[in-house]
Amino acid sequence: MPAGQPGQARAGQPRPGQPRPGQARPGARPGPAAARPVRRGPRKARLSLARLDPWSVLKLSFLLSVALGIVGVVVTAVVWNVVDGMGVFADVNDIVGQVTGDSDEFDIYSYVGFERMLSLSVVISVANVLILTALATLFAFVYNISSGLVGGLHVTLTDE
Repeated sequence: MPAGQPGQARAGQPRPGQPRPGQARPGARPGPAAARPVRRGPRKARLSLARLDPWSVLKLSFLLSVALGIVGVVVTAVVWNVVDGMGVFADVNDIVGQVTGDSDEFDIYSYVGFERMLSLSVVISVANVLILTALATLFAFVYNISSGLVGGLHVTLTDE
């Protein structure tokens, strides 16, 4: 049979369905020589924070500062109740009354009453929300400009 007839392979070419030299058969299990090399030590990944999205920074900073404001109001209420429960305000009234000689004219509760302290805490928290949100968004814009100049923040993460 001549070399060009079907059923026979030409010299140097594999038969149909046979793998080429150095190529594994489909579905064959790799031998020990084809096994992956074993990694030693922790894996490392180098990442670069090149840009901050100002809109997402605005939303996240708003939510975090609202949560911080709620915590501030709750802490103010708890601390005021603890201080009042310990009798500090009554003691301050007594001391001021002894110093001035008239205990009926001065009432510390008119200055540091619960409602006044809580409303002051709410006002400070609202101002804090506005300021923190604006500053975080401004920081995102400044970071994007500076990362364009220097390439961003480079971080290496390891798997230890």
